[in-house]
Amino acid sequence: MAIPETRERQIKLTSLSHGAGCACKIPPGVLHPLLADLPRSDDPALLVGHESADDAAVYRISESLAIVTTVDFFTPIVDDPYDFGRIAATNALSDIYAMGANPLTALNLVAYSIDELGEGPLRDILRGGADVAAEAGVAIVGGHSIDDREPKYGLAVTGAVDPARMLRNSTARAGDALYLTKPVGGGVASTAAKRGRASKALMTTAIDVMTTLNRDASLLALAADVSAMTDVTGFGLLGHLHEMTLASGLAAEVDAGAVPAIRGVLRLLRDEDPPIAGGSRRNREWVEPWVDWDDGVPEDRRWLLCDAMTSGGLLIAARPGTGAPGAPIGRIVEGEAGRVAVRV
Repeated sequence: MAIPETRERQIKLTSLSHGAGCACKIPPGVLHPLLADLPRSDDPALLVGHESADDAAVYRISESLAIVTTVDFFTPIVDDPYDFGRIAATNALSDIYAMGANPLTALNLVAYSIDELGEGPLRDILRGGADVAAEAGVAIVGGHSIDDREPKYGLAVTGAVDPARMLRNSTARAGDALYLTKPVGGGVASTAAKRGRASKALMTTAIDVMTTLNRDASLLALAADVSAMTDVTGFGLLGHLHEMTLASGLAAEVDAGAVPAIRGVLRLLRDEDPPIAGGSRRNREWVEPWVDWDDGVPEDRRWLLCDAMTSGGLLIAARPGTGAPGAPIGRIVEGEAGRVAVRV
């Protein structure tokens, strides 16, 4: 039986998801050991595989051309289907930009129950993804769908890069400054929304952040003296910085007060019962053995740095003063590989 149009409009997508957006990822403390057990390819054309937890795989075709591939999908982070599609597509494209590459084509990945939810919301999800792809100059060329009562959406993206201009998360240099191109706190905002505690202004701001392509920031980074780059998503700022420093054999310092937050998020984190995503709690549990907190770093800032962000900005390691985009938040230093000191 067809679902009436009025019912389709009343669906709250986040009520159907066990974890919102990138907060639904398998915890990094579980995922990384699993990946470590996978066999490693000895194909010399494979420039980047899964070994360093980089954002995408890179396969060399010629001296001046390499193919970049990635996939990303997740459960609803907002209730509006169109915005969900936009956020998921922006997030998937971000992995290509984080490698310094240009996205070319994408495939839709859909898990959805037509019987339970009707066709209307799915049309809007796909329209949101298509609009972001069009903005990025990316052609959606097909996809795959399965029947699933918990909706999920994302993209498998193919891009291209000159191997000489490719950026990785494993090549940071001691002495580089760290820059972050978007504020964090999306996990707090989405969790607050699920609990009915997020203002319209907060969600409007958070959606604007999550639907901003990292294309322009990536181009600016390529024009600066950049050594390494990654994007900040489900494992939180500290989690992705830990991955960068561990892969680079270096350490880092972060100035907690310099990390930009989505407006309204820090106030929520100071509440008696802060809306902290389960993914953020798992991030903090995993990364804290690698973190040295200054005693004066407040709890709201500690949670912010572990926030399970969805479609976040680029984390860039670059020589100071060379034009790297974003807010300066710290530095790469000599020290134990993967260790991060958080200063007041």
